[in-house]
Amino acid sequence: MAGSKQLEQTSKSIGSSAHMITTARVPADKPVRIAFSLNETPDDDAPENSFPLAFPELDQQLQPLPPCHDSTESMQVYKQHCKIAEEYHEVKKEIALLEERKKELIARLEQVEKESMDAAQLAKEYAELTEENRTLKLAQTQCVEQLEKLRIQYQKRQGSS
Repeated sequence: MAGSKQLEQTSKSIGSSAHMITTARVPADKPVRIAFSLNETPDDDAPENSFPLAFPELDQQLQPLPPCHDSTESMQVYKQHCKIAEEYHEVKKEIALLEERKKELIARLEQVEKESMDAAQLAKEYAELTEENRTLKLAQTQCVEQLEKLRIQYQKRQGSS
């Protein structure tokens, strides 16, 4: 009976707080009664309510854990963690912006390279056409000269006959 009173004493001391779990040694032959309620509202000073997820965009494992209100060291660690989480968020935003800028620069570089290739291709075609034009003009000049020689020979034959 004394063990039962001690167990009741322990459960009374935690009051309505559903967040604390206490253990007590109970003999194996004694029945144990455990009671809890899902309808209880948590205490107003619960850390979970005072410090909601300040950084919902962070992964759960990176979220700052709520501090212990009674410990200044815990509060300092929490503030430090919040500051680091803010910096982390800013760095992630900056990385995203830099990646977007990188994509833009790569697209621009590809466009410039394409234009450069087009310009190089056009310059090559121009050189080839210029050479072909020079060759054709030379061939035309030779044909005109040969035609002139043939006319002269033909007139000489006509004149001698």
